[in-house]
This record gives sequence, C-alpha cells and structure tokens, in this order.
Amino acid sequence: MDSVSRKFTIGELARRTGLPVKTIRFYSDEGLLPPTDRTPAGYRLYDTRSLARLELIRTLRELGVGLDDVAQVLESRVSVPALAARHLDALDEQIRRLRLRRAVLRAVVKRESEPEEVKLMNKLASMSDEERARLVDEFWDEVSGGLNVDPEFASGMRAVKPNLPDDPAPEQVEAWVEFAELIQDPSFRATIRGMSERHAAEREAGADLSPSAAQREHWFEWNARAQEYLDAGLEPGSAEGRGLAEEIVQASGARSPGELAERIESGSDERAARYWHLLAIINGWQPVPWHQQAITWTIAALRALPA
Repeated sequence: MDSVSRKFTIGELARRTGLPVKTIRFYSDEGLLPPTDRTPAGYRLYDTRSLARLELIRTLRELGVGLDDVAQVLESRVSVPALAARHLDALDEQIRRLRLRRAVLRAVVKRESEPEEVKLMNKLASMSDEERARLVDEFWDEVSGGLNVDPEFASGMRAVKPNLPDDPAPEQVEAWVEFAELIQDPSFRATIRGMSERHAAEREAGADLSPSAAQREHWFEWNARAQEYLDAGLEPGSAEGRGLAEEIVQASGARSPGELAERIESGSDERAARYWHLLAIINGWQPVPWHQQAITWTIAALRALPA
C-alpha cells in the first residue's frame, strides 16, 4: 500500500499526532475532519491528507482560532494569512486590555484601594483615547465656552490630551484617575471658569496677555531662585526678594509690580498646576516643574516693591 492510499483509524491518528482520541472524534463529528472511508464494521478511516488536515486544525486551535474560523480555512473560504491578520488584531487588543488590567491591579495594591475606588479606577482606565479626549473637550467647553478668550491660547489648551500607553505603569493609571476626577470636580471647573472670565475681560479691555520672550525663557529660573530664597528663610521684602522682583518686572515690561503680581496670582492655581503635572505623567513627558509656594513668595516680593 502506497503512502497516499494508506488508511488510519482514529487511534492511529492519535498516536501519530499526540492528540486525544476524544478530541479527534470531536473534530470529525463537527465536520472538520470527515472520514475518507469506513471499515466493514463501520469504524472511521482517514488517509494521509486527513493527517495533514488534522495537523492544520491542531495548529490553528493552538493559536486560539475558533472552530467556525477553522472551518472557513479548511473550506477555502478564507486564507490562512487573512485569518491570521484578523486574529492578530483581536489578540493585540486583548493584550492591551490585559496590560491595562495589570496596571490597574498594581495601582490597587499600591494604593490599598477600597472596592468603590477599584470600580472607579477600572472604569476610567478602560476608556478609549477618544473617550478620554471627549472628557477633556467637555471640560474646556464648560470653563471657556462663550468667552472671548485668545483663540490660539484656547486651541493650545484643548490640543493637549491624555493618552495612556498600551502598557501603562501603575503611576500613569493613578495619574489618569486623579486627572479625570479633577476635571469633573465642580469647584475646579468654577475656578478655571473664573480665570477664563478674567482673561476674557482683560483681553476685551485691550490688555496684552501674551507672556514676553523673557518670561517664557526665564520663568522656571526665577521660580527656582524664589524657591532657594524661600528655603533659606528669606522674606519676600528682603534685598534678594526685591532684586528678583525688579528683574521680573523689567523683563516682563509690566506697567507696575502690583499689576504683574495680580496677573501672576490670577493665573497661578495649585490645582491648575496639578492638571499639567498629571498630564505629563500620563503621557510620559518630563514633569513640569511647579512650586506653588515659590510663586506665592514671588507675588509677595512683587507687591513689596514701590508702586
């Protein structure tokens, strides 16, 4: 008997492939492995093509392919590469969700979260990038809608969206949960709305609200110096404080120290700074340096100068 015409019983197929007899019989009953012949006693027989077919079935099943999809391949209704591409997309999504679930669980362990917080964290972390972006857009709609704010400024604020990576660290999940809670907090929304209203009123009054080149270049340096003076126990009205304040006023081109102090104070909210700090963590950026106490010290130094 040549190899092409050789016949195998289910038991022989089981020995050759290592698959259980029960599994091969199941595939045969489902129509995936029809017998090519039968013995006089009615037992199923299979040829060498059946053996190759069974190996393909086993390979596809080990790769997680469902029975319906296996049948489509065997019936040539879909190619193996096309099926693989489809399952690869599904597997990538499953892996993404598993990684996200792992990050949530690690964050839960780290925070020793209560059941309600676990539920919230899982809900927020499972949002898509589109859902997260929509939440941010809704926030900016409420805090700046209908106001005559600088279009370029408003566009820049809206453009920065939280994007959790496919494999987020626990601190990124924690940051997103805190960020989502922050932008849905009515008191925070009221604070930012108030800042937007002041911005719009000053703009309509003809004030130039754009920071000077010197402010953009030296702000973090000034802030760091203020923090150093603060840590050293120096008062805002000290010689160092007056020197820093005069440098800031001169570089900013402000009409008076008091006006500049008012403008800085109206735009410096600790929770607003937290907004950008959390975004940096979520998106994997370098954290934005922000020292609220140093800013408060600088404002006091500006107010200590003669009007």
